[in-house]
Amino acid sequence: MKIDPRKPADLSAQIAQAIRDAIISGELIVDERLPSEAELSDQFQVSRPTVREALKRLAAQSLIRTQRGASGGAFVNRISFEDAHSQQITTSTLLLSMNEVSFDTACEARFSLERACAPLSAQRRTSDQLATMRAEIFRQAQPGLSDEAFCASDVTFHRALVDGADNPVLSYQLAGAVEAMQPLMNMITFTARSREQIISLHNQIADALEERDAAKVDAKLVELEEYTRKLAQDVAQQHRKPA
Repeated sequence: MKIDPRKPADLSAQIAQAIRDAIISGELIVDERLPSEAELSDQFQVSRPTVREALKRLAAQSLIRTQRGASGGAFVNRISFEDAHSQQITTSTLLLSMNEVSFDTACEARFSLERACAPLSAQRRTSDQLATMRAEIFRQAQPGLSDEAFCASDVTFHRALVDGADNPVLSYQLAGAVEAMQPLMNMITFTARSREQIISLHNQIADALEERDAAKVDAKLVELEEYTRKLAQDVAQQHRKPA
């Protein structure tokens, strides 16, 4: 593991990257203990606070964990998809907000990805996942439910559909699509949408999943996408009208 002190990048960032690369390449394996701060300081020819900052960066990415005591130190962590889930959502949210992705682009990506899960979910969904979807539909129909709570329920409903595919890679990849893009769409369309229409489509999706009818799940997701796009267009037209 090496760094280039002549590069303008922060030295702690370079050290974190070097250790990260070593983990990805297999040079450092899961549960292996990293050299001590003093040893890393000598190896990289930097101060111990700089090494400490690099280790904090790695810990924030869940790449290492620290243990106290005589047998403690910094160890290579085994990352689970669940551990990385929140990072995926945060990154997706930042990308959407900072890069001003258009509604149509986000909508196309979000429903295309979810539709890819539909055939697998129709085959593999569990009774618990179906029960979660039914519970969220019931919740969405409650009088007085706030827009914020409706949006959260909407996300939970679609997360259950995605998780029904029983594929952790897909669930991880779609975390950003469902839990970052879906709130964005809800925020834009909530003033124009009909809850009854969305609940009806959710019911039809859940019915199709219960029947293990992949084609019908796909068709209803297409219908939901078309309705969502129309809502966004209605909102945009309303904003363009002169006051």
